[in-house]
Amino acid sequence: MAIGLRTSETAFQRDLRLSQEAVRRGVVRGTQQRANAHWHVWLKFCTTERIDPELRDVADPIPYLQVFATRYRRRLGPTGQPVRSSTVSDAVRSVGQALASLGQADPRKDSSGALDFRLTRQFRSYTREDPPPHRVKPIPISLVRHVAVTSENSNAKDQAVADMIILLFFFILRPGEYTGTSNDDTPFRLTDVQLFLGERNLDLTTAPAADIAAATGVALTFTTQKNGVRGEVVHHGKSGHPLLCPVKAAARRVLHLRSYMAHPHTILASYYEGPRRRLVQASDITSALKTAAMLHGAHYGYSAADISARSLRAGGAMALFNSDVDSDTICLIGRWQSDAMLRYLHLQAQPVMQGFARRMLRGGDYAFHPTQDLVPQR
Repeated sequence: MAIGLRTSETAFQRDLRLSQEAVRRGVVRGTQQRANAHWHVWLKFCTTERIDPELRDVADPIPYLQVFATRYRRRLGPTGQPVRSSTVSDAVRSVGQALASLGQADPRKDSSGALDFRLTRQFRSYTREDPPPHRVKPIPISLVRHVAVTSENSNAKDQAVADMIILLFFFILRPGEYTGTSNDDTPFRLTDVQLFLGERNLDLTTAPAADIAAATGVALTFTTQKNGVRGEVVHHGKSGHPLLCPVKAAARRVLHLRSYMAHPHTILASYYEGPRRRLVQASDITSALKTAAMLHGAHYGYSAADISARSLRAGGAMALFNSDVDSDTICLIGRWQSDAMLRYLHLQAQPVMQGFARRMLRGGDYAFHPTQDLVPQR
């Protein structure tokens, strides 16, 4: 009986460990790393205040969370400098979720399960005090063209960087997640790419190189990428430009990797220098874009300081917006699940506001019927 009990306990502990590992895998690695960092800061705070980190003997934990939030905002943040309200609320959330994972009630929440009003108002106050958010400046297709033309007859690295820039722009991707950087969990692989010649889905391993080069469509399959629906396939046709085309860029990547007999699970943002395989980094993309901005950006109202790899995602969204694509479609293509997409769009882009004054002049000429009630202002 005792042996059976010990066996059962061992199995339970093993399965509990597997369950806990599954919980940790439920978020991307970067999020888990930030949560761990928040918890370590919380432990130091509790040591200073001489309280139990699990708050088991604290009747009202909110004042301690408030003081923790105040100090985190001023000096306990990752930089040691004042941080934004969202960074503070993330830190407090990490503490609450860590305690909840231990089987305790989340100390941030009241009896109804809502965030305690004291924390809500404190975070709202921080939001009002925050400086305006930094918004990346969208990359115009003109700068992407300069990168593509410069790299056309260059080395393998420059060609790979240019092709990834084109794919990032047209598929509105997050470069830090999909270009093979060290923090990536699920970058696109060669097997996630489909090329089409008319209606025919090409076999990337056996199809003639001429067929791949002549492909008329490309699709990327999302596996566990951020905000992507697992198994969702996003398709693009040819743009009509020999270089600035997602189909052509994908075909060039496939042909390059295939020429080195790369495994199907090889990260798409890879290139070979001799026998050695290397990965395109987000910093490589940023460097290429900044160089283009230094050489040609003044003509388009850009400087190198305006540019980062994230600008491509904003640039793709802005290109769709300027082409009168509705916001719902832009959200679908860019996989935005909220109105966060609006932060990527800039009214300063000239085509957006062009003609609005004339349209407002026409639309502003109206009158109310004398008996019509007006909606009171609030």
